[in-house]
Amino acid sequence: MTARTSRFRAEIAEQPEVAARLLARGAEAASSIASRVREAAPRGFVIAARGSSDHAALYAKYLFGVRNQYLVALAAPSLFTHYARPPRLDGQSVIGISQSGESPDVIAVIEEARRQGALTLAITNDPRSKLAASAELVLALQAGPEVSVPASKTYTASLLALALISQAMSPDPSFESALKAAPESIARTLDREAELESLVPALMGPRAIVLGRGFNFSTAEEIALKLSETSYVLARAWSVADFEHGPIAVVEEGLPALIVDGGGLVAANLEAVKARLQEQGCKVLHLLDVSGLPEELTPITLAVSGQLLAHHVAVARGFDPDRPRTIQKVTRTW
Repeated sequence: MTARTSRFRAEIAEQPEVAARLLARGAEAASSIASRVREAAPRGFVIAARGSSDHAALYAKYLFGVRNQYLVALAAPSLFTHYARPPRLDGQSVIGISQSGESPDVIAVIEEARRQGALTLAITNDPRSKLAASAELVLALQAGPEVSVPASKTYTASLLALALISQAMSPDPSFESALKAAPESIARTLDREAELESLVPALMGPRAIVLGRGFNFSTAEEIALKLSETSYVLARAWSVADFEHGPIAVVEEGLPALIVDGGGLVAANLEAVKARLQEQGCKVLHLLDVSGLPEELTPITLAVSGQLLAHHVAVARGFDPDRPRTIQKVTRTW
């Protein structure tokens, strides 16, 4: 297998078109969702998701917090399933994010939220899925079929869908312009793929840490997942702030440390931890966004860079990124 023959790599390449399609077709749905949110006047949002979609939910925690000043909580689905003791959801709007729309525990959260009378929204790539049928409102990702097990285009589409909703809830002309620039920014990121090759040797295993903060804490989590599932590198993500509260004790000479940097208000914090890791002899890798997008949207382009990097590492290690061992495309957890 070469660096460009997998289905995973082909789906990564589709992301500029997916983003353009979602912007064109999703704006009206996002506007309707924002209108319903204004009518319901929730105190905040509860989001249920698993896997990559859970990282999209983490992104929403920062996006809705910074741009819309809503408090966002990430649901614990086992409270709704195994323990059968769901929390009271009055005053909340509840979102379920699932690429397939078939994750039973995410569906259970939405079903219970609707039973309690909360405003419910499904963000999914399949508008005919059970999750979509369970929710009052639906925003379809418009990504087309995703065959490779690791999510690529459905992940970035989930981020963009959340950004569309955020913009519809709190319109801002400059953010609107940035959203329109996203497809081209993704395309430029793809064009710079060769620049990632220098990072591959340090990530050949068996472990690595991935660090981010703010909006790109979610990206650090997503890249760590991609490295783990495609290359079997035991990658662990932390927020820089949490990392310095204890896990930094794992640092030793030669440990690969990938810093995910979207600039903005946390850039100085990332530079400080980078210097500290270099002093300890770590192999510090800097994944810097150069898209020109505002910090709030850099998780989209940085996720694309992370996908490309994970693909190159998998190929270099001799693994097929389309078929990670023991994993299926649709994972059903309770």
